[in-house]
Amino acid sequence: MQIRLIGWLAILLLTVSVSFSAPRLGINLAGPSDWNTELPFVDVFHLSRAWISQREGVKWGTGPKLALDAHGWVTALEPGCWVDTLLCTIDGGHYPAGEYTLLYDGEGEFNALQAATVTRREPGRITLQVNPAKGAICLQLRKTNPQNYVRNIRVIMPGFLDSYRTNPFHPAFLQRWKGVACLRFMNWMATNNSPLAHWTERPLLDDATWTTHGIPLEIMLDLANRLHADPWFCIPHQADDDFVRRFAILVKEKFAPERTVYLEYSNELWNSIFQQCRYVRERGVAEGLGTSEKSWEAGWRYGARRSAQLFAIWEEVFGGHTRLVRVLGTQAGNDYIANIITEQDAAYQHADALAIAPYLGLTPSPRHPTLKPEQVAEWPVDKVLDYLEQTVLPATTVGIRKLHAVAAKHGLCLLAYEGGQHLVGINGGENCLLLTALFKAANASPRMADLYQRYFAAWTNQDGDLFCYFSSVSAWSKWGSWGAMQYYDETPEQSPKYRALQRWARECGQAVGEF
Repeated sequence: MQIRLIGWLAILLLTVSVSFSAPRLGINLAGPSDWNTELPFVDVFHLSRAWISQREGVKWGTGPKLALDAHGWVTALEPGCWVDTLLCTIDGGHYPAGEYTLLYDGEGEFNALQAATVTRREPGRITLQVNPAKGAICLQLRKTNPQNYVRNIRVIMPGFLDSYRTNPFHPAFLQRWKGVACLRFMNWMATNNSPLAHWTERPLLDDATWTTHGIPLEIMLDLANRLHADPWFCIPHQADDDFVRRFAILVKEKFAPERTVYLEYSNELWNSIFQQCRYVRERGVAEGLGTSEKSWEAGWRYGARRSAQLFAIWEEVFGGHTRLVRVLGTQAGNDYIANIITEQDAAYQHADALAIAPYLGLTPSPRHPTLKPEQVAEWPVDKVLDYLEQTVLPATTVGIRKLHAVAAKHGLCLLAYEGGQHLVGINGGENCLLLTALFKAANASPRMADLYQRYFAAWTNQDGDLFCYFSSVSAWSKWGSWGAMQYYDETPEQSPKYRALQRWARECGQAVGEF
């Protein structure tokens, strides 16, 4: 009897440990680029394209190697040369029109093309009249004084000249994601294929653009604090221990002390399309965690080992793990991989959560035996949604159940690091124009919201915890219709997917984006 009671007590304690909290909605924010349609910042130069070197009389973009300072500002230009950069390369005029203000330090000469026209000049300040119907904003730096070169360029949207210093975020962006439980910064950190290894290489506030190595940590923390949301950081795969420690110290210093930090080593270490997958495989083989013939397994094991090492550094900085959610990422639907990751070096003992991406996937490919792109492209929208509801959703639910079992066995909660619809052609299928048009129509269908309601119910019924939807706002294309909305000026009424997120968030007790 005593042994039986001890057994039931162990089961009870395990149940308590995995009942992390009620399900909640988080969001993956769209990455920094000049074609970002979310427009998170009122200073649009933050998302400008890296300088394009030009020379008179040669092909566009084939100018000489540029002289740049440590932050990416042009320190000198050769005779007959200049640089271009592009801002707001957004189709359909989906960014604000009106009077923009270009501010800068130093001495130089600017020109503006395409959507922008110069209407007034004075030292350090240029007024631009912008018409988004004409396309992107093209800025040219024609001259710069090497003794006092142009730097600290800002291009401020209409109406924010007096406030951009104290609040860098567009109010529509803040309102849209007000109420989310978590902000996953995977794309803001340019996690996939990240070259960052040392703390001195990190993105800085005064960098010329934030589109090359990601958005500064200070900005991510500012956003999380303003939205009262928990940040989810994906530490670069090559980051050394000093990088990890200094990152944690800065978070502890600047993040609200009552809130929680989600911590993950890189992103999708199992996914061979990313450099981080190749890196962990090589490290795993080098550390004797597998053979070169089975390097994928060595990579899974090294990822678990390195995750535990990162967690330990953060625990030292934070004085424990009560404010941390230590996340082990794995492949959705594959409990074999999940078991290896959680059990390598007993990684589950140093973690709090197992995270998956339980997408609703339909990926036509020329290589697929039945789902050929040209054949699927002939389906009506309702057949696409029927397929997701009747075939894909049940299979996804089974996968969630399997991974929850692995998590529960190891005393972990189950998270979704990404999720949502996954309608996209692959292996050349993305080049089928009719398929792309069909998938866009399916994403815009009111039925998609109904499907999402059942999808989120399945997640809840399988005891899923935080669900970080992928992704926030991005234009739909042949590469996928990922955005819950397509453009910053889209309304909830125009977006079935965003309305579905709002509805499920309300069921979870979150008033997301309520105006």
